[in-house]
This record gives sequence, structure tokens and C-alpha cells, in this order.
Amino acid sequence: MSEKERPSKAERMKMPRQPMPEQDPGERARNFKEVPYGYSPETAMLEASRCLECKKPTCMEGCPVGIDIPSFVNLVAEGDFRGAVRKIKETNMLPAICGRVCPQETQCEAKCLLGKKSDPLAIGRLERFCADWERASGQVELPDIKPATGKKVAVVGAGPAGLTVAIDCARAGHHVEIFEALHKPGGVLSYGIPEFRLPKAIVGAEVKNAENMGVQIHYNYVIGKTDTLDELLEDFDAVFLGTGAGLPLFLHIPGENFIGVFSANEYLTRSNLMKAYDFPNYDTPIPRGGCVAVVGGGNVAMDSARTALRLGAEKVMLVYRRSRNEMPARAEEVHHAEEEGVDFHLLTNPKRVIGNEKGWVTGLECIKMELGEPDASGRRRPIPIQGSEFEMAVNTVVIAIGNSPNPLVPQTTPDLKVSKWGNILADEATGRTSKRGVFAGGDIVTGAATVILAMGAGRNAAASINEYLETGEW
Repeated sequence: MSEKERPSKAERMKMPRQPMPEQDPGERARNFKEVPYGYSPETAMLEASRCLECKKPTCMEGCPVGIDIPSFVNLVAEGDFRGAVRKIKETNMLPAICGRVCPQETQCEAKCLLGKKSDPLAIGRLERFCADWERASGQVELPDIKPATGKKVAVVGAGPAGLTVAIDCARAGHHVEIFEALHKPGGVLSYGIPEFRLPKAIVGAEVKNAENMGVQIHYNYVIGKTDTLDELLEDFDAVFLGTGAGLPLFLHIPGENFIGVFSANEYLTRSNLMKAYDFPNYDTPIPRGGCVAVVGGGNVAMDSARTALRLGAEKVMLVYRRSRNEMPARAEEVHHAEEEGVDFHLLTNPKRVIGNEKGWVTGLECIKMELGEPDASGRRRPIPIQGSEFEMAVNTVVIAIGNSPNPLVPQTTPDLKVSKWGNILADEATGRTSKRGVFAGGDIVTGAATVILAMGAGRNAAASINEYLETGEW
């Protein structure tokens, strides 16, 4: 709609945020199809027209990759969807992914001035709409690529940080090759996030854009095993390490070795990357049916619980030691899990896994908790209530309490400095490590975080790599 047709600012403040249509909870809890359907062009234009066009757009302060949000939203409101996509891709080449899995409610939308008196603008949904519109049009545009520099960049890991670095360095005219340990690209986008939240066809389409820009991807290539980092540096002028945080954490309670206890990494990788959800087309072994307990309160725990439902579990119980207010998961994911029938056991902590004489899980002993004073995380510390122990009858337990950094590269590179937790030490603004020509970013540096923060680190590192290759200064 034109500027003349746009509602006044007073009217915009009163306009409701446009809901996104989605599958019925009872139906979607038993299939792996994407839950939200996305905006129609008419709904997207209506939602975009709510933007107040602030003189000082604070929403951009909340975007780790620096998207010009007001400009792309204004183009959507005018119906210029191609222009909107171009504007987004100036700084973000993975908009279909970000529009689906980024925590906009704590980033760009949290800074939206509309949110002071109304619901914030649905920036993430509009970004998703633009990306989906472009893909559906069959006219995906690639950015301009500068003349070849003759420089070679190696990227270790095809996750969100690595893909971002690869695309930005290819844009700068460098020859880029990605070395991916798994048989498919995407990192956590492929092995960690379920199909119903991020369809893998969308990940594949975004990766294809990178390949169309000249990026080469080597699969089943484990740096630290197939080659060392030092061997990689013999052939490349710069290396970016985006190996992620793929080492699962466990509770270290009795019974964790019983058959039927899984890390969320293994459970989700079997379902997502190895397509156990698509039985019988794929015959990857995974528990189906019965009663499942998922331990944790983050997005990975929600993904695991909702996956268990779709794999045919009769009952899924989410066990979290704090209250709902302290849950790190996105509010939307918590809401969807509850709608679908996940049974929340809050202020509850596991004490031991119970098994039978054949070694199979039969139950989970838990203890009730209460909240005390805040701890280092700023959240109130959970304290056990003595004598409140009880047992849950379950046959599968999924541990979703976090991950540690992938140790392979640091273990084989003694002069690469790491923290006491195993994270690679890198400058936050540049991604530069202790080793000349080597950059790092994403979860391998920060620990497990969000897709968009990994992409932001990738953008910073790519800019620093381009500068280093141009000047030679370290």
C-alpha cells in the first residue's frame, strides 16, 4: 500500500498483531509437517503497515546481523516483496532460516517501540514471508561477487556460523571451501532442529545459494582426524573454525547407562539427520511409543519432547528443575509443546534412572524443588525439598541440559588457546584466535547459543578475514 493508504500512527498503535495460521495441535502432534503456515501477501502487507517508521529505529539494535529492518518492512507494506528480499540479503543470506528459528522476541522485536503500548511488529514472520515468497517465485537472486582475489579460505563446519563466513568471503572474491564432518550441511540446522520447526528442504535451498556463489563443500571430512588444522593451513590463506558445541552434557546420576537413556543430540540426530521420523522409508533405530521423560527447559528440550510425541509416545513428560518463568526456551516453543500435550513437571529434578535386570529403563526417580536466591545466571537457584522424592514410570529418558564445545580441533592443535571449558579463545569483534590466520566463531567460542548469534559472529569474522587477506596484518 502507498504512504497515503497507510494508517495514521495513532491507528497503527491500535492495530492488532497479525496471527500466523498454523496446524491444529491435535493433528500436528502426530506429523512432522511444519507447524506454522506463514503469512499470505495480504496479511504480510497489513502487518508491515503497523510499523511506526521511527526516526531512530531501535529494532535494528537487537539484530545481530544488522538487517535494515525499517527499510525491508516498508517495502513489504508497499507490496515490493522483491525489494524487501534484496534489502534483507544485504546482510543476511539465510532469511528463511532466521525467520523461523531466531528468538526475535528477545532481540529485534524486544526493541520495537510498538511493544511499549501494543504487541511488537512481527519482524521474524515478515522476514520468513519474504524468503518464502522469493523461493516460491523461482527467481532467487544471488548477491554481486567481487573479482577473484586469488586468496583461499577454508571453513570448518557447515553450520550457521560457517555458512555465513563462507557466503561473505565468497562475496569478497575469495575461493572458499567448507569442510563438514557430517554427510549433510547445516550443522545444528540439520541434526538438531526438527522438521516441524525447520524443514530440511529450506536448509538445503539456502545452502544451494552458497554453492551457486562458488562455495565448495566437502562432506565426511573431519578436521582433527582426516586432516589437522596445520595441514589445512598449508593450502589455505585463512581458516575459520565453526565446529559448534556438539558434545552433550549428562546429569551424572545413577542409572544413566541403562538402555533407553539418550542425549538430546543423539535422539534428535537420529530423527532429523538420519530421518528416523520417516519410517519405513528410513529404518534408523529410535524408541517409539511408551512413556518418555525429557530433562531440561530449553529449546532443545522442547524439540525433543515434541519429537517424542510425533514418534508415537503415549505420554511425554518434561522435567525441569526451575519454574516456567526461568525456562530458557522460546515462549512460542513452550506454548506449542503445551498445546500438543506435553506434560510439564516443573520444579522437579531427576535423582536416578531406574532399570530392570536386563538393563532397560523402567522409571525415573525425581525430587521436588523450590526456588532460593538468584545464582550466577541471574535465575533463582533450585533447592531440593527433602523427603519429596517420587517415581515416574518411563521407558525412555532424553537428557537435554546443554552441550560442550567440539574438542577435536583443539586436541590436535596445541598452539590454539582454549578456555578451561574447552571453548576456543577468540576476539569477540574479529573472531581472531591465538593462531595466525585462524578465526573462530559461534558455539565453539561462546558455548551453545542461538543460530542468529552464531551468524553474527560469522559476519564479524568474515569482515576480519577479508581485512587480513587484504593487508596481511595480524
